[in-house]
Amino acid sequence: MLHRIIETINRFHTFLITSHVRPDGDAIGSELAMHHILNNMGKKSLIYNEGKTPDNYYFLPGSGSIVHELPDLAEYDVVFVLDCSDLERIGDQAARIGGMKRIINIDHHISNGGFCELTYVDGEASSTGELLYRLMTEMRVAPTKDVADSLYAAIITDTGGFRYRSTSRETLCAAAGLVEAGADPQWLSENIYENNPREKISPLTKALETMTFDLDGKVASIVVNLEILAATGALSEHIEGFVDVPRSIRGVEVSIIYLELADDYYKLSLRSKGKTNVEQVARRLGGGGHTNAAACMVRGKLESVKRQVIDALGSAI
Repeated sequence: MLHRIIETINRFHTFLITSHVRPDGDAIGSELAMHHILNNMGKKSLIYNEGKTPDNYYFLPGSGSIVHELPDLAEYDVVFVLDCSDLERIGDQAARIGGMKRIINIDHHISNGGFCELTYVDGEASSTGELLYRLMTEMRVAPTKDVADSLYAAIITDTGGFRYRSTSRETLCAAAGLVEAGADPQWLSENIYENNPREKISPLTKALETMTFDLDGKVASIVVNLEILAATGALSEHIEGFVDVPRSIRGVEVSIIYLELADDYYKLSLRSKGKTNVEQVARRLGGGGHTNAAACMVRGKLESVKRQVIDALGSAI
């Protein structure tokens, strides 16, 4: 499949690049890397995201060129859909983008069912950034510093700083190659993890007060509701990473954050240690992801939503 993707890149000239709503580090880093790769080849490319770029990724080269209004699709030969397991996750413009003649999907979510002909999915890969590094290797294209910075950011965020089970020898070799090409691990890590606005810390303080434990302490969860967001002035993007805090507690196997997006409408992020498969739990609730990291959207009263999740986790742990 990589060869067919490379043939398509070589054959056509104009490319639209997009990813999922509420883009994370892997999505943003992969998009920017693909953008730089294509531009360095003399191609024309544009990144469209429905959601705004989180503040801690603004420093990445090219982030200011990302648009949030979908352009005239007639101007583009091909669309890259990156780090996205299904078209609907693009957002409100999914149907328009899905109508394009040539779609290339590169993704690493095991819940990806394959929604277009040119699909390159590896559920064992740490990140979409790692898959793009693999693509560059096949293309025999050396990463520039801009590409290296973007892909390193993609990989480090989706591996939790190389802590997650998905981190493999190939992951570390890709990271080493990117460092050799100019990526600065300290500079990138400081900008991503140690550059938080106050709007991120205030809701975390309040969210920690909501922490509860279930299933003999094996499950820990926190809640960020609309009241917390309003009181602190935080946006949903500031909540990224909160789910990792309960997981750091000894004895906790699964951590959950319930983020209220609208009245009685929650985004659930689940993280697990070891072999506990939270992807299966998320899938039962209409979502998906990876064995140790998954998400879903659920409507209902908070206590009802919690009961559904805990019941599903009871058989998973």
